[in-house]
Amino acid sequence: MIKIGSWADRPQTLWGHSRRGVITAATLKRLGMSSKTIYRKCLPGQTWQRLLPGVVLLHNGTPSQDEKVTAALTYAGPDALLTGAEACRRHGLRTGALPDVSQLHVLVPHQHKIKSAEFVTVERTIRIPPLQLREGFRLAPLVRATTDAARRLRSIEPVERLLVEALQQGRCPPGDIGYELDHGTQRGTAIARRVLAGLVTVRSMAEVRAKALVSELEMPPSHWNVPIWLPGGRYVGCPDAWWDDVALAWEIDSFEFHFERSGYARTLKRNSRYAAAGVTVVQTLPSRLERDPAGVLAELAGALRAASARPRPAVSLRQQVA
Repeated sequence: MIKIGSWADRPQTLWGHSRRGVITAATLKRLGMSSKTIYRKCLPGQTWQRLLPGVVLLHNGTPSQDEKVTAALTYAGPDALLTGAEACRRHGLRTGALPDVSQLHVLVPHQHKIKSAEFVTVERTIRIPPLQLREGFRLAPLVRATTDAARRLRSIEPVERLLVEALQQGRCPPGDIGYELDHGTQRGTAIARRVLAGLVTVRSMAEVRAKALVSELEMPPSHWNVPIWLPGGRYVGCPDAWWDDVALAWEIDSFEFHFERSGYARTLKRNSRYAAAGVTVVQTLPSRLERDPAGVLAELAGALRAASARPRPAVSLRQQVA
């Protein structure tokens, strides 16, 4: 316990009781500081600032996004989870595919009587999802964060960008997104449902043709649409088809399937991740599945022979975080 008055000579002690410089007024009072002093230190031009009711930032500069998220979770309580667009970004979705929103969206258990305030939207829910930690931040799982973000959008284009990004990252299967839309609040889900149905139809047509084609191979794929990881938990990709014994990936994509030309840049990055991990990858245009099935089979057979002839790289179907 800090003695009354001694905090001014020991600023590092206050930081030690904060999180990223964010601290509650209640904590400051427990450390021996008066309400009057706290109020005075947060006035314009003074050394601190009030971010949210009862939440103080121990400097007077522009708050960083990390500080604002910390303040939001501090304000909403120890059971709160960050969801929506900001949680999607922290899960690794591209910022350019996410809606530009200034409000932070947090979930709290339904019995908690906490109200939205300033830059924080608080949603009370009986469906609190399991906690996921990313760099010390309490996040809702990516599927829940994606659907929560989509529910607050009012036009098709941003919803499509968001869902395409989540699907192509490989960590949000269409069925999981659909389950969240069906079992969560129905408010704001109409556009997301319509967009998801269209995307699933396009993907399913290509996948059905692909599965029928590779059934003719001597060694068919062992898995479909599974994420691949490096040791240490680093994400590699989520191939349409995967031969686990030889670490061969088959990707059926192009401008035809990416829905937008910016998908080409993501394809290059993804293929670079495959190459760095030592994974052999075959990339096929969806149109070739009908136009040149024999050529596609020949390419896959050749890739299987080449992959079988080299040492299998250390990639896994399970994320193993060090």
